[in-house]
Amino acid sequence: MSALRIAALQMRSTTSIERNVVTFEEMVREAAAEGARYVQSPEMTGALVRDREALRAQITSADNDVLVRKASELADELGIHVHIGSTAIARDDGKVANRGFLFGPDGALITSYDKVHMFDVDLDNGESWRESATYEPGRETVVADLGAGRFGLSICYDLRFPQLFRAQALAGAQVLTLPAAFTRQTGEAHWHVLLRSRAIENGAFLVAAAQGGKHEDGRETYGHSLVIDPWGVVIAEAEHDEPAVVVADIDVAASAAARAKVPNLSNARPFEVRTVEAPGAAERRAS
Repeated sequence: MSALRIAALQMRSTTSIERNVVTFEEMVREAAAEGARYVQSPEMTGALVRDREALRAQITSADNDVLVRKASELADELGIHVHIGSTAIARDDGKVANRGFLFGPDGALITSYDKVHMFDVDLDNGESWRESATYEPGRETVVADLGAGRFGLSICYDLRFPQLFRAQALAGAQVLTLPAAFTRQTGEAHWHVLLRSRAIENGAFLVAAAQGGKHEDGRETYGHSLVIDPWGVVIAEAEHDEPAVVVADIDVAASAAARAKVPNLSNARPFEVRTVEAPGAAERRAS
């Protein structure tokens, strides 16, 4: 059976883990009541706290994290897969991870994923971000076989690195996941085109649960949580930045069908890069 009802939770996380856990539980229960068997929350579900010291003061290990514990309990009670898009977690070595967690219908942890690519950017609207000052990047990508389909895990800024998604597709991923907290500026310009590109070029579904709206810590996120099919068609979307539960029915067999139509995974060939310099190029650069 390849049919699966999935849900993406669009949240507006606050600076309080306790309040966010309450919202998370309400939304997971709503998604399950609508028949979702896989539920994904956005990046930084636990708390959006821009101040590094304030964030460090409230995070804990995965074993003691209230959100992680709640997700496991809900997965077990409701008999569904619950995917925390990410939350800040204290690692055993004293560093901090931006980590996603995927729980099975028995409440057991299937896998976790640490965000690989750090959002270190300076936008022309004055926003400046240095995730690497807070988080230790992950060093591996993850593909999890849930029985109902093989899911590739990623987080937010990973979206801009297509080689990660290609590696997942080559490892058998049929559904790509991208929980995010895109800024409003980058979201308006790039969100839809990047997500559709990753789905199309890999012949895979893509599920993206997003943060949306004006947050307590001052940041603004884009929202527009959505589900895209392997042909690049948006099949469900929250066309706004308000909290929402986005539900869609997918048939993971459509991934194989899309890859059969346009077999770019198998058609890919190795190649080398050759650079040349036109006559006079050095002089023109210097002028």
